[in-house]
Amino acid sequence: MRLEITGRHVDITPDIRELIDKRLVRLGRLLNDSVISAQVILTKEKYRHRTEIVVHARGDRMLRGRGEGTGWPASLRQSSEKIEQQAQKVKWKWAERKRKGAGARTVEVPGNGDAVNAGPTARIVRARRYPVKPMSVEDAALQVNARESFVVFRNADTDAISILYRRKDGNLGLIEPD
Repeated sequence: MRLEITGRHVDITPDIRELIDKRLVRLGRLLNDSVISAQVILTKEKYRHRTEIVVHARGDRMLRGRGEGTGWPASLRQSSEKIEQQAQKVKWKWAERKRKGAGARTVEVPGNGDAVNAGPTARIVRARRYPVKPMSVEDAALQVNARESFVVFRNADTDAISILYRRKDGNLGLIEPD
C-alpha cells in the first residue's frame, strides 16, 4: 500500500506516523489487503486538529473520512472509524456479488412480493423444485448413487415423506419423520 502523509501547519513526527500506521493496518486487515493507496492530510487550526483520510481500494473504490478533535489520536480515530464503516459496506457488497455469481436467488413470500432476506448472514435460497414421488428406499438409494446428493421421496411402505442423502463418510443417511 502506498501511503502519502501531508501536514498543513503540522510537523509529521514519528509518533503521529505511528498512529496513522496503526489505523491503516487495521483498515488493511478489514479489506483483506485490497487497499491500493492511502492519502492522509493533517491540518491544525488553533486548537482544532483535523484529519482527512482518502483510501483507494480495488475496483476504483474511494473511501473518505474526516475527523476533528482536540488532539491527533481523537481526530485520527474519528476519521478512520468513518472509513471502517464504509469498508464494511464495500466488503459486504464484494461478498454479495460473489454469492450472486453462484446462481442463487432469494425466495419471494407469496402475498406481499418482498424478498426474504435476513441480512448478510442468513438468507433462503431456492435451488429448484423436487418432485416427491412414491418409491422404495432401495430406488431412492439408486438415484442418490446415480446423480443426486439427496432425494426427497414418499416412502412406499410407510407413505411418509423421507429424505435419503449421502453422508461425508460415503454412506447413505435416511431421515424419516416420527
